Amino acid sequence: MHELIAWSGFVGAWLLVAGPLYQAAVELDEQGERRGGVTRAARQTAPQPPLSPWWWLLPPVAYLLQRRRQRAYRRQVLDALTAEEVEGFVEFTSVATGWAMVAAGAFFIAVKETYELAEVYVWPVGVFALLLVVMLAACAANTVVRVRRAHALVEAKAAAPSDRAADPA
Repeated sequence: MHELIAWSGFVGAWLLVAGPLYQAAVELDEQGERRGGVTRAARQTAPQPPLSPWWWLLPPVAYLLQRRRQRAYRRQVLDALTAEEVEGFVEFTSVATGWAMVAAGAFFIAVKETYELAEVYVWPVGVFALLLVVMLAACAANTVVRVRRAHALVEAKAAAPSDRAADPA
């Protein structure tokens, strides 16, 4: 019975990882057209000149200067956006951040459940680490495959002649 519970926790935890990853991809894909303004504004905004490599002799100073440059560039890009584009960008980043937090939390639960499964079977740490990598890759692959299939289905339907146009009823 202990093994069944360990496997149930393992599978459930990884489903909790796969679900938010997939949902994030679906929702962010739906909002994709709202990112167009940011892309346009970024192309119109001149990038900051590169930081002199000499500053890296003083890493904390170089880091602060680089952060200041990045902040100025982001401010220029945001200034080039319309109010609607800023609203879309804020909504997009909020959704992305929310789903990333849910997926990260689920991943930590999955790490715990995977470790407990490895303890039940007394697997070495290498097997535990490999299982984490394989399961995370499987969750990501599931998302990619499902999103691509959905796009292919929509594109195929859009390219096919409409069945209703031929039906006079």
